[in-house]
Amino acid sequence: MNSDELLASAPRYPERIVCMTEETTEILYAIGAGDRVVGVSGFTKRPPEARTKPTISTFLEAKFDEIEALRPDLVLGFSDLQADLAQTLGKRGVPVYLFNQRSIAEILQTVRIVGALVGLAPEGERLAERLEANVRRHAEAARHLDRRPRVFLEEWPDPLIAGIRWTSEMLEIVGGEDVCVETRTRQDAQGRIFEPAEIAARAPDVIVASWCGRKVEPDVIRKRPGWESVPAVVHDRIHEIDSTIYLQPGPAALTDGIDALARIVHAAAQEEPIQ
Repeated sequence: MNSDELLASAPRYPERIVCMTEETTEILYAIGAGDRVVGVSGFTKRPPEARTKPTISTFLEAKFDEIEALRPDLVLGFSDLQADLAQTLGKRGVPVYLFNQRSIAEILQTVRIVGALVGLAPEGERLAERLEANVRRHAEAARHLDRRPRVFLEEWPDPLIAGIRWTSEMLEIVGGEDVCVETRTRQDAQGRIFEPAEIAARAPDVIVASWCGRKVEPDVIRKRPGWESVPAVVHDRIHEIDSTIYLQPGPAALTDGIDALARIVHAAAQEEPIQ
């Protein structure tokens, strides 16, 4: 093999990419690299065309043999919860990049990193700038609210888990006050568990619930002991945001997710129905 053949034995940038969560799939499609995605998570919803690709993982499990059979030159994962999956793939000789973004700034950074990893840094930068512009638009609109409603972000009903960091930051940006703001930086869900009585005592004006992979049941929330006097229950301001646009730290959260949250908060601030 001559030097030219040696230098050309691998593509300059990854061409066969497996995504074990949805957000990196959405980023790759948004920057024009969707054709390089060869395997996706079973939870992938966005973009719809990505659902035609082979399903190679859930969130906590992966089909390692099937991933290897796809001959990926890059696997993208998310969070410490996928660390064992990444380790197994690494031991099989598969290149893995494991993200762990939890804040809005880290989501934007992830967009830029994905672009750079696949040789499309300018496209990644442009996507990040569009997402950031939408966040700033909401921050400007929030400046004109007469009051900041107190909001409980409910991520899971039993045990009762408060919102993860990026959802809390989005709430702050659109003009709400997170009644559990002190726990939002906790990386583990265990650190965001509350007794229902404590949340009732904090008297949120609004409850925004998003139960990952499960439909929210408002009656479950209303019927908690002692919650009948919670302002959000009294004034029927219990709202659901679909977890697919809210609980994945990628473009969806900073577009449809933050847009939905803003509508809820602004309606509560103005004591009007959601538009």
